[in-house]
Formats: sequence, C-alpha cells, structure tokens
Amino acid sequence: MNYFLYLFFSLLVLSNIVKAQVLPKPSPRQLNWQQMETTAFLHFTVNTFTNKEWGDGTESEQVFNPTDFDADQIIKTLKNAGFKMAIITAKHHDGFCLWPSKYTTHSVKNSLWRNGKGDVVKDIADACRKYGIKFGFYLSPWDRHEATYGTPAYNNYYKNQLKELLTNYGEVSEVWFDGAKGKNAKDMVYDFNGYWQLVRSLQPKAVLFSDVGPDVRWVGNESGNAGETCWSTITTAGMAPGKADAAYLNTGDPNGKQWIPAETDVSIRPGWFYHEAEDSNVKTGKELVNLYYQSVGRNSLLLLNVPPNKKGLLGKQDAANLSDFRTILNETFKTNLAAGKIPKALTDEQLNTYITLKENQPFIVDFKKDVSFDRALFQENITTGQRNEKALVEYWNGKSWDKLNEFTTIGYKRLLRFPPVTTTRVRITILKAIDPVQLATVGFYKASDKE
Repeated sequence: MNYFLYLFFSLLVLSNIVKAQVLPKPSPRQLNWQQMETTAFLHFTVNTFTNKEWGDGTESEQVFNPTDFDADQIIKTLKNAGFKMAIITAKHHDGFCLWPSKYTTHSVKNSLWRNGKGDVVKDIADACRKYGIKFGFYLSPWDRHEATYGTPAYNNYYKNQLKELLTNYGEVSEVWFDGAKGKNAKDMVYDFNGYWQLVRSLQPKAVLFSDVGPDVRWVGNESGNAGETCWSTITTAGMAPGKADAAYLNTGDPNGKQWIPAETDVSIRPGWFYHEAEDSNVKTGKELVNLYYQSVGRNSLLLLNVPPNKKGLLGKQDAANLSDFRTILNETFKTNLAAGKIPKALTDEQLNTYITLKENQPFIVDFKKDVSFDRALFQENITTGQRNEKALVEYWNGKSWDKLNEFTTIGYKRLLRFPPVTTTRVRITILKAIDPVQLATVGFYKASDKE
C-alpha cells in the first residue's frame, strides 16, 4: 500500500513539474530587456527640418544640417533620467540615412552637416558606450526614396543596409522593425525572416521588435497604455508585422504559445519628430510618471520618444521634464514600507528569490504599527513563466478586512495606485492562477508629493 501511495505522489509531483516546464518563459535577452524598464526612441531625420511627420523621399539631402548636434548632450540627459537604452531612427520612411551608407546617395554624406563627413549613428552609439547605456536602431522597411522599393530586389538592398548597421557600430541591443508599407507597393513582400536571421547571426544578444516579435511585440497603440491585463505570451500563428489584432497585442494571451512581451511606445510630444509649434506641449514629469504606471506597471516596457530639435539637441523643456519624471519615481519608490516585515526574498529586488502562493492561500504583511501608503508593487519570478490571473489586496481596518484593490496579471511588474490608507496589516490573496504563483517582490510606498 505504501508503495502505491509513493507512486501516486511521485506521479503527482512529476505532473506539476512537467506543467511548469511547458509554460513559455523568457530567453536571457528578453529577460535583460524587460528589466531595463525605460528606454528612449530618438526620431531624427530630414523631417526635423521640413516640419513633417512622414517625408516623401524627395527631400534634398542638404536640408539636414543640425549645426550644434551633440550626442553626448542627448545621451547624458537620457542616462541621468534613468533610461537604459537609446534607439535611433537610422532610416525613416523617407529613406534618408543618418549614416554614410554606401548603397544610396540619400544620406548624411551628401548633406551640409559637417561637410558630409558626419555620422549620426556612430556618434549616438559612441555616446551610449561612454555613458553606459545600450544602443539600438530602427531601420524602416518602407523606403520612399529607393528606386527598387516595391520589387524583390529591395530586400537585398535592405539587408545590405541592415548589415552595415549591424557590423560597424559595436554591440546592438535592439533592432526595431515595423510593417509600414507604401500604398503604391501593396505587393511588396518584406523578407522579415531573412532580416531577423541576419540580426541573429551578427548581433545574437539583440532583441527583435515588431508587431509580433519574435522577441518583443507592439502594445497595440501609441498612447502609452498597456492593457490592465497584460500577458507576456501570445500565439503568432497567422500574424505578421503590420497584420495583427491591436486589442490582442494589448492584453496578450494566457494560453499563448510564445513568450513575446509588450513594448509600449509613446512620444513625449504630440508628434514623433521635433516641431517648434509643439514646444509648449511637452508631457510634464507627472504625465510621464503616469505613462510609467500604465506601461512598466502593467508588465510592459516604456519606450519613450524624445526627438532632437533642429540644432541636434534635446530641448530644454524636454530635458527638464525627463529630470522631473525620474525625481518623482525615485522619491516615490525609495522606501519600501514592507522591508523588514516580510521575508527578505520579497524585498531584495531579485526575481529568482520568491515565495510560492497557491490559490486562496492568504499572505499577510504585518507592519506592527500604523503605516500610511497609496502605492503597491508586485513582481512574479518570470524566469519560469507568468502565472497570476487574479489577485486581491485587502487592509485591516481594526475590525475586519476591507478591499483595497483587485487586479489581474502581475508578470514582471504590477503597480497599483489608490487613495491613501493607514493600517497595521495587509492581506494578499491569489484568487486565480495558471499555476502556484512565484511571488518575487512585495512593496508598499507613499507617493512623492510631486506626483
């Protein structure tokens, strides 16, 4: 009888192990990417000087002339504001190249800037290394200048330029693709598999972004909002860059077959390129903090576009608001009120140290005294997958438990905002989960007065 009991429990344990093993989980490059939290986009090209959002490819190369271009000013500003990577628009839809590509005349080599001897991509890459942040680039598949666009020959042209960027500028951490396509070339078939294979062979540590990955997906909008429910998993069968359901990308899929987390891209200004008329419409530090809660705080990553101006610098208001953004976040999250009151594994900021909670197994944080807070933070150990589907947070009112917040996914990070409460205890209960939840972080905070 004991043998059969032993066999039964062995099979039960084995089935749980197998179940955990089949959950999609991040690759090392995806995990490193997610933990950056905030990265920056730098939209910069001839559009900056023509006051356009989309150039048409007929612009004179000589219009590009950022006389005071200073990559150090740009990257140092981003570094000081806590950004971990800068992605430069090496080529936008207009086809103008910010590096001296040998495959086209439509580039900085024929501009007035530095007498045609400049290289924006090199300067940005060098500054990233100097200030210790990662470097990435966007190479638009749509090219409104190149004569071969719309024909099979264009894919070779694109790969040649892609190879230039992958081999001449040091380590690349993200390559950004989209499915933008000219209306006059609806039959243009981009060789995305070929593009991605080229990146894998030359820059194996780089994550690949497109609507549907393969490493990082679009969040489904450009307003800075990840879904209140946001799974890092989706199933890409039948989808392609430019051909995906935005709502599906926004929430992800608990039954998704691939781990492809969401990247939330949004601009600090109304447009993606610098326009002088928008100088009074730069998002404030408070507004940027709100975007952080709606992206990073919902299991996504915030990719904030900060476009250089005509001088080739980040504007004073943009820089000031970025500084305010980081100051507010630092002030809000400097003191975890739960530290010392719960297992160290939940406050050591390490994903792979955690407690395991089953459904309806309450976990109580006892502060031992009255504390006041209005923010909460939770993280799962996503190195082994994402599990939480619904959870409840309650606080002790002196006589009974009152509901504080009920939420869905956690993933890499879930941030909650609510009116201030004062209490001695908090109770966390997993209401529904794919598997027992590996809870890696629990934090309670008082928001900065500036927030």
